[in-house]
Amino acid sequence: MNIKKVCIVGASGKLGQYMVTHALARGYEVVGVCRPQSVDKLAHFQDRITLVPGYTNDTDVIKAAVSDCDAVFTVLAPWGVNDYASGTVQAVLDHAPEQARLVFSSGWHISKDGKDVYGYKIRMIEAVLSPIVRFLRLVDINDQHVAARKIFNSDRLWTLVRGSDLEEGASEGLPVWSTHVGDAVLESNITRRTDFALFMVEAAQDDSLIQKAPAIVSRASKSAHMHVAIT
Repeated sequence: MNIKKVCIVGASGKLGQYMVTHALARGYEVVGVCRPQSVDKLAHFQDRITLVPGYTNDTDVIKAAVSDCDAVFTVLAPWGVNDYASGTVQAVLDHAPEQARLVFSSGWHISKDGKDVYGYKIRMIEAVLSPIVRFLRLVDINDQHVAARKIFNSDRLWTLVRGSDLEEGASEGLPVWSTHVGDAVLESNITRRTDFALFMVEAAQDDSLIQKAPAIVSRASKSAHMHVAIT
């Protein structure tokens, strides 16, 4: 696909800013969407991007931002208890151009087919922490599951990239991926945040990832080196 113009929904967060950097490095025209209170976080990009301030679950904001875009990269943020993630996904699915590549981010806790095998940490977050933070009206992890089902049920050209635990640091290269959490190659459970963003941007050019939900891990991790021929 010949990508010239992209939209990054959730551009002001750490992952979003890395995606902006990677997209600009590829010469793409970049449109960024972020909440009005976060606009200043993108000041260092100055006139290099077009900024559309607004809430990402606002249909009018998304409709304006994704117009004429060849790819849309969306950070599924589970903020609040007002269906923020699922509303964002629905707006993107409804208004992105028909042939646009749609790439979404999530954590490993999202499962496409129920065949992922989770360790104690993720099970505890889902069972214990998720109800608490929702009660406090801070985060709604369940809404990410709702958002993911909307994506999985769509016939659009989507990819949902599922990230491991993240760390800061210089790029270690394009992460490796596997179909299911629990696969041996993913055991190290660590990826540089900049490389998570890199994988998302690269996914828009990889037709083999259309309608798939790859779970990623650093290509420099021990498990990747043990189970993949790294070049």
